[in-house]
Amino acid sequence: MRPALLLALTVALVATPFGARAENWPAFRGAANGVAADHPSLPDRWSTTENVAWKTDIPGRGWSSPVVWGDHVFVVTAIDVAKPVDTFRKPVEYVSRSLGGPMTGEDVNRTPAEHRWVVYDIDAKTGRVRWERVLKTATPTQAVHNKNSVASETPVTDGERLYVYLSYAGLFALDFNGNPVWSKPMDALPVRMGWGGAASPALHNGRLYVVNDNDTQSFIAAYDAKTGRELWRVPRDEKSNWATPFVWQNAQRTEIITTGSKRVRSYDTEGKLLWELAGLTSIHAATPIAAGGLLYVSSGYTSDPKRPVFAIRPGATGDITPTGDQRSNDYIVWSHPTLASAYPSALVIGGTYYMLLDRGFFTAADAKTGSEVYGRQRIATDGGMFSASPWTYNGKIFALNEDGTTYVIQAGAEFKVIGQNPLDEFTLATPAISNGSLYIRTATKLYRISADATR
Repeated sequence: MRPALLLALTVALVATPFGARAENWPAFRGAANGVAADHPSLPDRWSTTENVAWKTDIPGRGWSSPVVWGDHVFVVTAIDVAKPVDTFRKPVEYVSRSLGGPMTGEDVNRTPAEHRWVVYDIDAKTGRVRWERVLKTATPTQAVHNKNSVASETPVTDGERLYVYLSYAGLFALDFNGNPVWSKPMDALPVRMGWGGAASPALHNGRLYVVNDNDTQSFIAAYDAKTGRELWRVPRDEKSNWATPFVWQNAQRTEIITTGSKRVRSYDTEGKLLWELAGLTSIHAATPIAAGGLLYVSSGYTSDPKRPVFAIRPGATGDITPTGDQRSNDYIVWSHPTLASAYPSALVIGGTYYMLLDRGFFTAADAKTGSEVYGRQRIATDGGMFSASPWTYNGKIFALNEDGTTYVIQAGAEFKVIGQNPLDEFTLATPAISNGSLYIRTATKLYRISADATR
């Protein structure tokens, strides 16, 4: 999930009218790790009015995260043609429909209406919609959980084109003027209990990697970013999963890391299986991260007794699953059986591995050894559920709950909540950070949060 030719850069910089130089956030979690460059304009405090540079209404429903390149902020949504204004707005309505808790087989929309899948390009300085493009108009052929959406996959950009993958609609490429470049319509495949898809595409060196784990014919495939041509496709022995693939460019090679309820699998860039690891939870959504030369894989479905985290060194081959009571081996540096969260992905800052648990707890461990820095700490007694992944800048950690409140946590060996910032609206999307601004998507709006609104 990085721009082509810039995979090795944590921060991508380009000249832009929106300031002399700008940090881009080209994919889910930016450089796929939630770490943003420090900036004096990135605030610790905000509300619906404080430190708000602008807020723009986004119609329909979509839990795709925003992505940013220069002064372009891209947002994807799905609009019910008959009801363009989403009726599920207030947090209390979500809670009353069991949407503020874990996913279940209830609250599944099995009679979807006709939708328009739309991309918006929003001017980062003003919040004005620069252009909008309808990708497809159709009735979804598969159900979706009301806590999900039919537009939950985050797009990716290389600074020339925006690539949008939607499991309900297909794969699309647009230029920065909103012109279609190519498209590949795809059929929506059935997902466990009608919950719908969520895995975003990954981009590396001119190739798009898509994982679609479903209940009939799971696969990983690579596509040429210039033409959309399918380069290869490999079937996967998996049922439904929701984790985004991760491109791990380590000292030895480039690997496409995929996670699932049966196995973690590493593929080379031609689709050859390099290694695999069993032992994940029965429902899997969290995306791997890499830091300090190690790969971190977490899988933490709440109802499972084991919710493991694995720290893996480069160069693995074959099956690296630990045997018996082992927590390490030649390629697993350390593991922990109950450290992982169900939905949020992990965060590594310096030498510390942080995990935000979906039920409102926070933990910290030594990233090299797995030893405890501090155990489970409750963020707030009324903190609610967390689905968005945490992020960091300016030496602080930020955790956004489903009610739209962001808790500010100090980084380091001592756990301490030092602030909370309410937006008073349901949200599931992980924010974007770029050029001294934080972009938060709620159920109805996109906020640009900045201490310097003139930028």
